[in-house]
Amino acid sequence: MNIVIVGLGKFGFLLTEHLSKENHDIVVIDTNAKVIEEVVNQFDVKGYVGNGASYVTQKGASISKADLLIATTSTDEVNILTCLVAKKIGIKQTIARIRNPEYSLQAQMMQNELGISMTVNPDYNTAMEIFRTIRYPSAIKVDSFANGKIDLVEIKLEDNSPLIGKSLLHIKDKYQIKILVCAVKRDEEIIIPHGDFVLNKGDYVYITAETHEMSKTFKKLKFSTEKVKSVMLIGGSRLSYYLSEMLVDNGVSVKIIENNRKVCDSLSDLLPNVLILNGDGTNQKLLLQEGLEDVDALVTLTGLDETNIIVSTYAKNLKCKKVITKVSNGNYDLIFKNVGLDSIISPRELFSSNIIRYVRGMQSSRGSEFKTLYRLVNNKIEASEFVISKASKKLTSIPLKDLHMKKNILLACIIRENKVIIPSGKDTLEPLDSVIIISANDVINDVKDILE
Repeated sequence: MNIVIVGLGKFGFLLTEHLSKENHDIVVIDTNAKVIEEVVNQFDVKGYVGNGASYVTQKGASISKADLLIATTSTDEVNILTCLVAKKIGIKQTIARIRNPEYSLQAQMMQNELGISMTVNPDYNTAMEIFRTIRYPSAIKVDSFANGKIDLVEIKLEDNSPLIGKSLLHIKDKYQIKILVCAVKRDEEIIIPHGDFVLNKGDYVYITAETHEMSKTFKKLKFSTEKVKSVMLIGGSRLSYYLSEMLVDNGVSVKIIENNRKVCDSLSDLLPNVLILNGDGTNQKLLLQEGLEDVDALVTLTGLDETNIIVSTYAKNLKCKKVITKVSNGNYDLIFKNVGLDSIISPRELFSSNIIRYVRGMQSSRGSEFKTLYRLVNNKIEASEFVISKASKKLTSIPLKDLHMKKNILLACIIRENKVIIPSGKDTLEPLDSVIIISANDVINDVKDILE
């Protein structure tokens, strides 16, 4: 596909990196000539220096025949204008990065009246990701499929886990649970496991199940299922605002510590049911005074990765029940591992996954419908959701055990007429089924890509 990316900040840079790896023809536009030069030298893309919202710039970049334009500058209004100009010169599909809550409420109007194909709010999406994770105190990460019917949960096997030393078949038989272990990360190895696979201490395990079954599973496996009642947020960003609204609406007590007085005053007006404290979130004395040791969860959301990591590490050392850390830089993996931080949230990665899902949906418009995409384990595993088309005869009505699927591919769930099936070798795929596919090392753009 021919794709134009306007704005090469942190979001635009990462998006360029991911989409260029998927062999798209990409043109990047930015006002900074040095940034354009760096990106063009690093990736196989074309660059153009100029204001991406300008008609003259877009015409000069010869992008009128592009399939998609994505506006990712730091300013909502510039992104909206960029998309409108792109539509004017003939680009049919446009995506705008939008952060202002007021504009987010108008997303449908922007699509209907302004012709913007999709708006993406990284702050809101990140807040939703954190909110889902908080639902399961023992989970590192929680993703959702099939309009919330299916959860994909990441857990780490600690010392006291009853799963250590047990095979997957043994676990399923003993506990009578309707789940599928779809991937395991052991040290640096990624494994798509079979039934005889034995779990070890320290494994990161990815489980899929119906949402209500997941709650039952956590209880049977002795994972914490106690509902989170209190959350402390460090940093008063837009993300904090969205997350606070979600938590308060679900009966959770929220406290925000923010060092900027004006931001505190603004949040106090927007969030009357949240306790807003003006103070330094890195001050250990303040954190202890405000009950860090007693809260059910701490979420660090400042604009500085280093601050988020330091405060999260301190909370972890105090045995805080749940610690979630927001980061922008993807180069801290060794630090996270050494200090024991597991629940790491990256708004940039979530934004990139949303865009990639849309792009693959455009590619598969003549085949199976592409619905959802999550990227796991530093993008080494993908979990994707498709709707099987009526034309997919090579896949349908054939027992799964007789399908010649590629290695490192797993069918995790089938949703048929709103019923969830954890598949066995005897099950089949049928037209209009939704199917969740777990893949390692392979990009799946259409369901037929699972076949050898």
